[in-house]
Amino acid sequence: MSGTGSSPMSTIAPSGSGRGTGKSTNFTPELQSMMFSLGDARRPLHESAVLVEDILHTQLIHLLQQASEVSQMRGARVISAEDLIFLMRKDKKKLRRLLKYMFFRDYKSKVVKGIEEDDLLEDRLSSSSTNKRQKIAQDFLISIDQTGELLGLLEDDEIDDVKLERMERAERQARMMDSAQYAEFCESRQLSFSKKASKFRDWLDCSSMEIKPNAVAMEILAYLAYETVAQMHVLGQATSLKTSPDSPESTPPPTPTPPAAGPQHLGKAPSGSMGNGSIGQDSSKAKQRKRKKSSAACGAEAQSDAIQPSHIREAIRRYGHKIGPLSPYTSAYRRNGMTFLAC
Repeated sequence: MSGTGSSPMSTIAPSGSGRGTGKSTNFTPELQSMMFSLGDARRPLHESAVLVEDILHTQLIHLLQQASEVSQMRGARVISAEDLIFLMRKDKKKLRRLLKYMFFRDYKSKVVKGIEEDDLLEDRLSSSSTNKRQKIAQDFLISIDQTGELLGLLEDDEIDDVKLERMERAERQARMMDSAQYAEFCESRQLSFSKKASKFRDWLDCSSMEIKPNAVAMEILAYLAYETVAQMHVLGQATSLKTSPDSPESTPPPTPTPPAAGPQHLGKAPSGSMGNGSIGQDSSKAKQRKRKKSSAACGAEAQSDAIQPSHIREAIRRYGHKIGPLSPYTSAYRRNGMTFLAC
């Protein structure tokens, strides 16, 4: 939980993320599945997933530190949703997305409770508790909003271009899948940090914090963690397109000229005359070698489609130099060499 100044972009080792607790908790397998569901290769590179995990852990630790400072200024004993909303208040697009997520969580709780409860009166009495996330957000925004812009986000029905692009990319990705691949793809899309709540809390080492996040804050952190992975994937994929096989720098070499026949082939019949000699055997061996080379090339091509660690590092470097809606409230994080991705 130390605020180290080293950037995880410079190394894949987790030392830059502040994970000095000696715990072996990691999300690398889950992150590989998430990366696949977000458009990466079917088998994302382990090195890329480790780097994504390192950057993600670093960002969440710094976010928790800032939320803890806000909580102390409010005189609260826990990190709550209000502290995280306050940190996101300047990026209205991402704040609107978070508010919609909180609305969805309330709606899901209400549906589950309605299925489990047969008594309508009891459901009405408990309706206030099922809308607790919306009420928390609305009450806090009323207390800090002076212009009405933030409160307007609660009623904003503008189409989310990021979510729309994500759904379109998933649809394109699923077009060429067979039934087994599609089942794996659907399972990967259902993965989230909130479904691994206990492991997620251990991964962030919340037990060692003086001011701990409450349940709703952990839900928001899990949501922001997934959004950060999605943002890193978009940035990494955009960077990888510049080094795709279709680029001029990666054009294939010219067709080589056939080698001259060696001394051992002098006086032999042409390759088209297949007799009982060694030419037929050489041709069979050559075909086997071609098949092996073809399969190796397919494997290399599949691996080349995966996002490389270098793509992620370069994408984060470029993102950190941008001047955008994140810059007014990420100056503390800029001193550590990075900017927040999801908030």
